[in-house]
Amino acid sequence: MWRCMVYNETDNSVDLRLCQDFGLILSVFSLVYLIVCFPVGLCYNVLLVVVNLSNKVTMTMPDVYFVNIAIAGLVLNLVAPIELLGPSFTRWPMWEYNNELYITLLILFNISSLVIMYSTTLLSLDYYIERALPRTYMSSVYNTKHVCGFIWGGAVLTSFSSLLFYVCNHVSTKIIECSKMQNKEAADAIMMFIGYVVPAVAVLYAFVLILRIRKESTPLDQDSGRLDPSIHRLLLASVCVQFLLWTPYYTTLLVHTVAGAPGSHPNKQHLTTYFFLRCLSELLAFSSSFAIPLMYRQMNKNFSHKLQRLLKRLHCRDQSCPHERSAVQQVVT
Repeated sequence: MWRCMVYNETDNSVDLRLCQDFGLILSVFSLVYLIVCFPVGLCYNVLLVVVNLSNKVTMTMPDVYFVNIAIAGLVLNLVAPIELLGPSFTRWPMWEYNNELYITLLILFNISSLVIMYSTTLLSLDYYIERALPRTYMSSVYNTKHVCGFIWGGAVLTSFSSLLFYVCNHVSTKIIECSKMQNKEAADAIMMFIGYVVPAVAVLYAFVLILRIRKESTPLDQDSGRLDPSIHRLLLASVCVQFLLWTPYYTTLLVHTVAGAPGSHPNKQHLTTYFFLRCLSELLAFSSSFAIPLMYRQMNKNFSHKLQRLLKRLHCRDQSCPHERSAVQQVVT
């Protein structure tokens, strides 16, 4: 199983053993992820979405972006078990999937990655706008909700161009239109540029602006309407973690784009190493679906209060809760 099918009995036993060791390592990592990270990420992503949507009145601009990231994380949670229990990640796969399912999983994975990266990027830019121009409503919750809708639409449209290359790479060359588009490297190049290079440049630019404005103390810094200072630490940590977990995956796309199809490489040991690193980088990318909601839960001071409010509301059921009436009065005033 795994990628050792490229070897036979006449191959060097050292290379075959290396392939089997890589397959065993991936199998163990996949199992650990499915037992520990998958349920934790699923629960915390659902909790993040439910708690914030049940407290819409108190949601802030960063909350909307993190809800968007959590929804994309749920999509990754949907893809992860199917992918990790398949033949690419384990020596004992539970099922074999065809090209159609492979392409579907790949497109869902690409859409989620684009949504996560661009939500993080726009969060950085909107945080700068909120710091520089408070109370202008340019980065309001209402506008952010529409921006998140555009992020999903843009991710789907961007993935559609890659979808054409992937589909044509798996269909018969008898189709004239596809015979000229059987180039998986082009699809990886599109994802590398749009999904990583553009967000990385935008985040770097946003952080330069944020650092510049933090050095310039103004009377507006005492404005009570500004974002909680803990949001800055959460933003910095989430951006660093996102790029740390997704950079290896996009690096493998860059290698594939520059070096060409790995299957054409004559050295089978290099081929095995490439596939191992590719699968390991995807596993790290899947890990972002549980790392971010955990960070949000620990670093957002208001989340615990929202969760307690939701639990009290569920406890009250249909009765009118006193704490709800006081909270609404505070918001109105």
